[in-house]
Amino acid sequence: SRDAGVNLFDTADVYSMGASERILGEALGDAIDDVLIATKVGMRAGDGPNDRGLSRAHIIGQCERSLRNLGRDYIDLYQVHSWDGLTPLEETLRALGDLVDQGKVRYVGCSNYSAWHLVKALGIAEREHLPSFVVTQNFYSPAFRDVEMELLPAVIDAGLGMLVWSPLAGGLTSGKYRRDHQPEN
Repeated sequence: SRDAGVNLFDTADVYSMGASERILGEALGDAIDDVLIATKVGMRAGDGPNDRGLSRAHIIGQCERSLRNLGRDYIDLYQVHSWDGLTPLEETLRALGDLVDQGKVRYVGCSNYSAWHLVKALGIAEREHLPSFVVTQNFYSPAFRDVEMELLPAVIDAGLGMLVWSPLAGGLTSGKYRRDHQPEN
């Protein structure tokens, strides 16, 4: 895939309980300058009561784990995986800011945020002089275009980038599924 020009690899700390990050790190080896690695934090990563969410403790601990898994000194894009309504956004953004200040993370982003979540986070980052999200990652496909109503205009207005996940809607728009045809596995 790198030979075809792919240079951004996106994963998350919880995909296959960290195995996705380890496999990616091993596959990329020493390639640092010509690839970008994005990973995410926030989903349940263990059985403990603090093994999920966007608290300072969870973000810092999971970042260290992701760095070890990836075999890297820094993460190019570190994204919060989803909204955490239990942790103050200021705490989340300060933890991410500290990781940026320490050189462990280059840029921060969010995933699965609604427009109001995103705008609130951008406002707090500006007010508190913290690193701001540079990208959002959301479900977007020809079959599911909800982001076009509010999120995409907010992204454009703020000058952010947008990554999409499941652009083929889990295969729904690939032609794999037909009314009168059973899909192959």
